Amino acid sequence: MKNIIKNCVLGIVIVSLSVINGFSQSIKKQDYLYSNKFSLMAGLIQPTALGGGNIEFNYFTKKMAFDFSHGFSLNPPVVGDFQTQGVVLHLPYSTGFGVGYRFTQFLDVRFEPKLHSWEVYNKGEAQTEATKIKDFKTITLGVGVYYRYFPFKNSENTFLHGFTTSTSLRYWQNVGTTLSNDEFTYKNKLTGKNETLKAPNIGIANTPIIFNIAIGYTFGGKN
Repeated sequence: MKNIIKNCVLGIVIVSLSVINGFSQSIKKQDYLYSNKFSLMAGLIQPTALGGGNIEFNYFTKKMAFDFSHGFSLNPPVVGDFQTQGVVLHLPYSTGFGVGYRFTQFLDVRFEPKLHSWEVYNKGEAQTEATKIKDFKTITLGVGVYYRYFPFKNSENTFLHGFTTSTSLRYWQNVGTTLSNDEFTYKNKLTGKNETLKAPNIGIANTPIIFNIAIGYTFGGKN
């Protein structure tokens, strides 16, 4: 019985190694499309959900991915203490770059340092220098997984090859702020008391998690 089990395990290992080896060889032999090309992209979440905008420049070699992105005039929904204390957040900009590796033609993972500029206001008030409660900056380090899709890559019209979508899931962790102890205290108009708020996260519902879809164009064709 032990010999049968050993032989089965050995067989599974050999088959698994063969599959992995064949897969790796096929990747090595494969010429990645859209290599050594620039892309210009615009995020959809920023204008539709955050009231602002985003522009992104990408460059892909055969195995590497490089990007610079800049979001502007963003108004993220507030939750938790920010909502309870009746304040809102505004980001004049959120900017940074990414460096990554292409695991397949269309899937890559990037390391992303970012800088975010924040402003805090009372809800319902005009957002001016005079009404600003606090401004500060946060620095995040994180990773992003990106999948690019080229809906017309097989078209006979080569111009259409460049139309691009990019779906991303990112985790951007706060690693530093310009605030003392990553928090600030202020006189709250709603409660009439001194209240304290911690530096927010940049992602969904005050978390480090970010989801986005971008559309744009990759220049130079697919080959």
